[in-house]
Amino acid sequence: MTNQETQKVGWHFDHSYIKLPKDFFVEQLPIEVQNPKLILLNEALLKYLGLDKEALSHEAWGSIFSGNTIPENAYPIAQAYAGHQFGHFTLLGDGRAVLLGEQINPNGKRFDIQLKGSGQTPYSRRGDGRAALGPMLREYIISEAMHALNIPTTRSLAVVVTGESIMRDEFLPGAVLTRVAKSHIRVGTFQFASTLNDIQKLKALADYTIDRHYPECKEKDNPYLAFLNAVIERQALLVSQWMHVGFIHGVMNTDNMSLSGETIDYGPCAFMDRYHPETVFSSIDRQGRYAYANQAPIAQWNLARFAETLLPLIDQDTDKSIELASQSVNSFSDLFQASWLKGMRQKIGLFDEEAGDIDLINELLILMQKNKADYTLTFRHLSSDAILKDVIFEDASFKAWYKKWMHCIQKQKDGEETSKLMMLKRNPAVIPRNHLVEKALTFAVMEQDYKLLNDLLAALQKPYEDSKIFSEPPLEEDKSYQTFCGT
Repeated sequence: MTNQETQKVGWHFDHSYIKLPKDFFVEQLPIEVQNPKLILLNEALLKYLGLDKEALSHEAWGSIFSGNTIPENAYPIAQAYAGHQFGHFTLLGDGRAVLLGEQINPNGKRFDIQLKGSGQTPYSRRGDGRAALGPMLREYIISEAMHALNIPTTRSLAVVVTGESIMRDEFLPGAVLTRVAKSHIRVGTFQFASTLNDIQKLKALADYTIDRHYPECKEKDNPYLAFLNAVIERQALLVSQWMHVGFIHGVMNTDNMSLSGETIDYGPCAFMDRYHPETVFSSIDRQGRYAYANQAPIAQWNLARFAETLLPLIDQDTDKSIELASQSVNSFSDLFQASWLKGMRQKIGLFDEEAGDIDLINELLILMQKNKADYTLTFRHLSSDAILKDVIFEDASFKAWYKKWMHCIQKQKDGEETSKLMMLKRNPAVIPRNHLVEKALTFAVMEQDYKLLNDLLAALQKPYEDSKIFSEPPLEEDKSYQTFCGT
């Protein structure tokens, strides 16, 4: 693509990341594919990034988002990082992705543009560097649903089928996803920096991340401790938001914790139907390490690993540095609990804060588990008479809880109607239901029929509007339902 064409399209690339020491990345072109075909394009996101859809043909966009055509001012790299994967440390890196550059949008905001499934890199670790269509479509669906729910997330700009088959357990159609993120700096990036045993390189990465995501920390007495605290605060908020909508990430390895505070890596993720705190969907999480209720403790564990990497920067006195970092990591529990409780109060319509709120919420969750109640619809139905028709209302214990809850709602100065209006804005009607996602993926992958997928995507963009088709839970819970990483 010529420089003139690049400007016409609206690419405004910067490459601040490559100013870091060379240890943190390698130059890497995407590996060309046989027959790219653009099948999903996020036109609203394209426009937000400052790109003009009409400047190129459908085929030309497909060539760009497959990696076959490189914009003039792009500088493709693969990033290095490490990570604890299910508790075990290993050196990693972008084994199937390249970063084209950082797009500066018309508002002056900076976003990574990454091609996922773009071929082998030096970090591929014997992998083929490719991605299957199904998992890339899943990431598109779930990430855009999360964005519509106002939960910080990486986003999906496009999916291209490559015209090639890749081998997993069977031959599958290949695809490339274009992922947009505030950055791809992870806890694992700092773990990688620690392995270099070079405090100047660690400092360079920390200063860069502070400049990019937490510039306010530079004014603090201890910028690196402030940096740690800021990351902890964002992660506590993020995980609480996952919990509020019944989202299970599924693979909370340290390399999948973004320091920008965005949800990243939609591999074996899923949303709960029936509420149970021990819910696990990931086929590889055999011990339930990343179960729904474990997400906050695991986030804190990951943040402890992050804190360890910053110890040389927080204070020259190792003991003092450990003490300060430990205090910060220990603050996560209270931050998470406060954020979770605030959101749960909103979900059940409580404006006032009472000491008994936590017991009221936990009692509801216990009753939901006991009655195998649908997580999303129970909260949604509480805001109307629909709850009276739910199976859970047949439980005498729930009726007693309901009476107690109504008393709390009605005694608030804002009134019952105001509370229920807030609940309608905090409790989605439409989430990416597992049975619907799987059905849409099956039609798309097996029959090249994208109608259900596009209809589902449209419904997910309006999660607080009731939908006869997309609001309903499955008729029969599939207890054996599993999700897979797609690697």
